[in-house]
Amino acid sequence: MTNVIVTIPAYNEENSLGQVLQDIRANLGKRYKYKILVVDDGSTDGTAQIAKQNGAIVISHPRNYGLAETFKTEISECLKHKPDVIVHTDADGQYPAEYIPVLIEKVLEGNHLVLGSRFKQSKHADSIVKDLTNRIFAAALSSMTKYKITDSTTGFRAFTKDIANLGIISNHTYTQEQIIRAARSRLKIAEVPIAARKTRQSRLMKSYPLFHPIEYAVKAWINIFRIYRDYEPLKFFGYFGSGAMTTGLLLGLWLFAIYFNTGRVGHPNTAILSMLLIISGLQIFLFGFLADMQRTRS
Repeated sequence: MTNVIVTIPAYNEENSLGQVLQDIRANLGKRYKYKILVVDDGSTDGTAQIAKQNGAIVISHPRNYGLAETFKTEISECLKHKPDVIVHTDADGQYPAEYIPVLIEKVLEGNHLVLGSRFKQSKHADSIVKDLTNRIFAAALSSMTKYKITDSTTGFRAFTKDIANLGIISNHTYTQEQIIRAARSRLKIAEVPIAARKTRQSRLMKSYPLFHPIEYAVKAWINIFRIYRDYEPLKFFGYFGSGAMTTGLLLGLWLFAIYFNTGRVGHPNTAILSMLLIISGLQIFLFGFLADMQRTRS
């Protein structure tokens, strides 16, 4: 029988967690050998007590660490139980439990990471900002991973120990990094369409409600840039190097055209800038080559 562990991060979710746990048990039933792990991220209400009353394994943080650190705790604890499949879902009931067996079966078909996509068959986002953010992230992830990703921020996913052992370095979020690391490790990724329920903003995402979408987008992009730098250094530095060299060469051609047409040498500051940009571009290219060599060796 497949050994499954369902892991749930929770922060002040006493009102919804009990029903979430009951729904999980109702949908898994006797089909799988399973455990439920709740990581209480420093809740100040009865979240931990509700989880224990419903038979979950509970790990409590002494204070609120946020989503990424909570996910790292989840993975560390899950691996101790030697599961065949790890399922990650939310404590607020956003992701209906009836999709958990669907994710599990997709993993058992041979996939290493299966994402529950809210956008694969329909538009889910309840705001233009969220929809635009997901579209941009999904396009970037699809380009970097060579997989068609439609939901770049979903926390509803199932994966194997191979994925869990890849680790996460971000201190902001795990969602994009896990996908990129899986693809770069040549592990199989798949999506299944889900119909998510609309809920309020996650309490694990620590930010001001008004600026949450913008702040999340900025931090997620920084995270993607860091991962792209580490996994595709030649392309990463190549883009910046090409931009600097192209700008420098265009300025140089412009100065040459002035000299060719007038016979005068002018704009000394522009000439210096042109040379600096060309030299800087070459140096950035060299950094990219060195970083790529180091990545290949490691």
